[in-house]
Amino acid sequence: MIAWIRTFFLTALLVLPGIAMIPLTGASDVRAQDITESHLEAARNAVTATRSTAAYDVLLPNLGERAKQQLISNRPDAADQISIIVDEVTISLAARRGDLEQEIARIYASIFTEEELVAINEFYRSETGRKLIRETPGIARAMDRASRVWSAGIQRDLAQEVRKKIEEAGLQ
Repeated sequence: MIAWIRTFFLTALLVLPGIAMIPLTGASDVRAQDITESHLEAARNAVTATRSTAAYDVLLPNLGERAKQQLISNRPDAADQISIIVDEVTISLAARRGDLEQEIARIYASIFTEEELVAINEFYRSETGRKLIRETPGIARAMDRASRVWSAGIQRDLAQEVRKKIEEAGLQ
């Protein structure tokens, strides 16, 4: 499940700049030019409160580590120097994380009204909202286990019922 989540977030990161340009439809449809500064601020607050971008925290360090591995595999004799260079560049790019936050806030603002964003922010800053964020990983693990147990039972029952019906129909 973790691999799926990581793949989803990596894919989302690659397409986020393009998503911001796609007109969205729905009751809360807001075009980019209609987003006021207070609306965008409400979106930024909601993004922060929901920790919507927390999964992206590992992207830059992981990309840096992959770059190190690739470069060092080509030049193992320069591993220390390569590590220093990659770490410096990685750290210098960290400031661009704000660009991602801004794009995600724009996505939120294009989907939710300012009032909805304020309500989202208020909920996730409440004790119940903080608990939801805190407990979500455990909930996801428990749901995954439950779905596997349920699926195994369904698979077993399906096989038994199909076998029974096949025998009744004389198709064995």
